[in-house]
Amino acid sequence: MCGIVAVIGSREAAPLLLGGLRQLEYRGYDSAGLATLKILGNDQPGLLTCRKAKGKLVNLSSLVEEDGSPGHLGIGHTRWATHGKPEVHNAHPHTDSLSRVAVVQNGIIENYRSLKQELETDGVEFVSDTDTEVIPHLISRELRYLQEEGLSANEATLLKAVQRVIKQLKGAYALAVIWVDTPDAIVVARNQAPLVIGLGEGEFLCASDTPALAGFTKTILPMEDGEVALLTPLGIELYNHQGDRQQRTPSLLTGGEYFADKSNFRHFMLKEIHEQPDIAELWVARHLPAGLPEEAPVALPFDSSFYESIDQIQILACGTSRHAALVGAYLLEQFAGIPTSVFYASEFRYSPPPLAPNTLTIGVTQSGETADTLAALAMETQRRKANQDPAFAPRLLGITNRTESSLARQIPNILDTGAGIEIGVAATKTFLGQLFAFYGLAINFAARRKSRSSQEILSLCNDLRSVPNHLRSLVDTHDELAEELAHIFAETQDVIFLGRGINYPIALEGALKLKEISYIHAEGYPAGELKHGPIALLDQRVPVISIAVPGIVFDKVLSNSQEAKARDAQLIGVTPDLQGDEIFDSLLPIPEVSELISPLLTVVPMQLFSYHIAAHRGLDVDQPRNLAKSVTVE
Repeated sequence: MCGIVAVIGSREAAPLLLGGLRQLEYRGYDSAGLATLKILGNDQPGLLTCRKAKGKLVNLSSLVEEDGSPGHLGIGHTRWATHGKPEVHNAHPHTDSLSRVAVVQNGIIENYRSLKQELETDGVEFVSDTDTEVIPHLISRELRYLQEEGLSANEATLLKAVQRVIKQLKGAYALAVIWVDTPDAIVVARNQAPLVIGLGEGEFLCASDTPALAGFTKTILPMEDGEVALLTPLGIELYNHQGDRQQRTPSLLTGGEYFADKSNFRHFMLKEIHEQPDIAELWVARHLPAGLPEEAPVALPFDSSFYESIDQIQILACGTSRHAALVGAYLLEQFAGIPTSVFYASEFRYSPPPLAPNTLTIGVTQSGETADTLAALAMETQRRKANQDPAFAPRLLGITNRTESSLARQIPNILDTGAGIEIGVAATKTFLGQLFAFYGLAINFAARRKSRSSQEILSLCNDLRSVPNHLRSLVDTHDELAEELAHIFAETQDVIFLGRGINYPIALEGALKLKEISYIHAEGYPAGELKHGPIALLDQRVPVISIAVPGIVFDKVLSNSQEAKARDAQLIGVTPDLQGDEIFDSLLPIPEVSELISPLLTVVPMQLFSYHIAAHRGLDVDQPRNLAKSVTVE
């Protein structure tokens, strides 16, 4: 799970590679590296220079500035470790034994063990623990075979060698290859991992994701599965998995701003939490304008046929997106009246439910590149297409913050959360955007199906219009409150989060945020389940954060909270300031709003509580250890 960049043109490659890698560091920051080729002329091989550094990209930048990396062609990589620890010898690029072929790769080569054993039998010595290192050795071997067959050392030979090698690879991968004997050519290949070529003026840049292309070009050519491309100063040659030359028109890069700064905030995460009122205000302005028809009270980019003949919904997601999906499922079932199930995308792939007719499948991924979610959607599409009954035909919807992503290219209907670029690895404002997307869907389904009265629908729409102002007050107030609590609980080892009904997913999300950025063990539970086992964990050292919002489960949550207090747990209430002083040791108060919209507000104290504890502990809030923003491997 990494970010790769390749560039060829007239400018020095190293600065362009580093610039692209900075935009991809969210994909991994265990180590980084780049390799460049300099043309020496007079039919000599190119000069290959390889630089690698452990840790954040800044370490590689310093090394390149100190030692240099000349050349107008190169490949770069920022790594999230899968095979092998984050050490320099495992950092990409990897080379063959003679350092004549260099490769960067994103993904996993599933059959690398058997390939490695085969190469070791041939006398190859490996220097890393990665799966990627087999690739340059395989390419080097194929190049040798091709030259023995009489082919000259040119870009066509490199292309053919790579085409032969990828037929031997199993897994999901994107890779870029350079060879010293062709210092004016790069070969790139894709299989179930994103790769996009950017077309500049007399130069090309290929990358795992479009942010690396922003500022370089707006003209892009997304590669499709099984494709291989040869990049030279003369242009692009694109081939499918059968080796046939492809002709495809480039497209224009769309989407929002790809560059962000922290302004006056200490971390991007804090800035993004503070941006949530603006995200909410923008959503209301876009989707809840005055004068919409009664049958479609929320402006969404679908016609009436989208909502017809749907008997059930299944949602596929991972991590924070799955928590948003759980809130969405509550809304779709309890408000719109549609049976809805939420699946871990990674589990759905291997234990899907029996096919049912008239089913809408929703994939939720903030990046649009989450491998498990994309693969689960692809599998569901295939098995539905295999059924000849029209009632079983695939009906798909994607919810994402990236409209130019693989998700948007894979399925027809996309709902843009419109949260803008999110730099912090721990999702905050994009989670809010996903929640709003589900509110919009639930309202429109309810209106179409007449599962709610016009007055109930209007009331929920008006409640949503009030959310931006509530959020402005909450963010400012809780920034200070959470900072105060952080001093008290910064050394805590375990935290329990409780919620019921529509706020149970918020308890899960609160626990996840605390784990992600503070490295404190935390778990979220339905409040009613506390007494069925987890209560054994409680004592005065284990704080309990309880979400108690007036509504159908309010009294029940207060009762469950009392059970925790009776076991000496420090009790923190996320609740309107009603009975808080009597029950809770500390309050994170929220305004008294409809229970149905409360998740849009109760999540804010969770985010700020986690942020301030992590900041107080001196941790890297924006790039927590072992994580990456976009999970592109299984």
